[in-house]
Amino acid sequence: MKSLDVILAGELYADLILSGFEFWPQPGQEAFAKHYHREVGGGASNTACGMAKLGSTVSVLGVVGGDGDWLVEQLRRNGVDTSDIIRDGNEATAFTVAITTPEDRSLLTYLGANQGFPAALAQSAAANLLARAAHVHLAFAPELSTAGDLLSAIRANGCTVSLDVGWHEHWLRDARLPKILALLDLFFPNESEARCITGETEPEKMLRWFISNGAPRVALKLGSSGAALLWDGEIRHDAPPAVTPVDTTGAGDSFNAGFLHCWLRGDSPEICLRAANICGALSTEAFGGVAGVPEGARLQELLKVHSCEK
Repeated sequence: MKSLDVILAGELYADLILSGFEFWPQPGQEAFAKHYHREVGGGASNTACGMAKLGSTVSVLGVVGGDGDWLVEQLRRNGVDTSDIIRDGNEATAFTVAITTPEDRSLLTYLGANQGFPAALAQSAAANLLARAAHVHLAFAPELSTAGDLLSAIRANGCTVSLDVGWHEHWLRDARLPKILALLDLFFPNESEARCITGETEPEKMLRWFISNGAPRVALKLGSSGAALLWDGEIRHDAPPAVTPVDTTGAGDSFNAGFLHCWLRGDSPEICLRAANICGALSTEAFGGVAGVPEGARLQELLKVHSCEK
């Protein structure tokens, strides 16, 4: 019997979010933010907090520095198990300065203690420490030369595996990528990442490329246009709910949270896609990647409304 629904494995950050700028500064200029928020950051943290809020049992596997108490405590307050987090007393906890607008954001990042994360994940998989979870979600770009071995080691723990690599252009363009995608249960690219991988500009053609290259399931995030889903050879589309965005930070991670929460409950692909769209869209109505994600009961209400509209 698994004690966790999912372990979220990835780089951990403190997000310093600045917004409300009157103009975008050029080199040598200074612009002042009207708003500042500090949040837990990184795909693993955001998706973990979102899933915990929805009602999943989750843990985070990552590395923080000797100054990581604030980040770990924030995860705990959000209902996340932090027993898989490793401390590196010789490094600082990673952080990102996010300069955000309602439409998009720019990120400035210090990697810090995350440099030790790949080795920590490999060691946990080899020692069968992931076996208490039904699923492992990877929120980082695994080294492609060893990614196949890593995925095999995770599966040996009795876990299914998903991946959201984020924007890493060299990784996305690597010719070895199709072999790795074929080993995943679920891949979560956004439109820009899928365009980089496939060379296609239309979502339908992107997903057709994934079919022809052996990827079994792909949840394609399309921003304000919603999302599309490749599921065992079939393609589905879903439009997002109407929202008034104030901060796009973490919207993709919230999308992942909604999808994984419903998938691990056994819901249909259509429900999983709609839940992901709802969570991703609502997350943009609050600052940070988690505050706007609905509670589990509220998500079910919104899914029922959507079903009636259909």
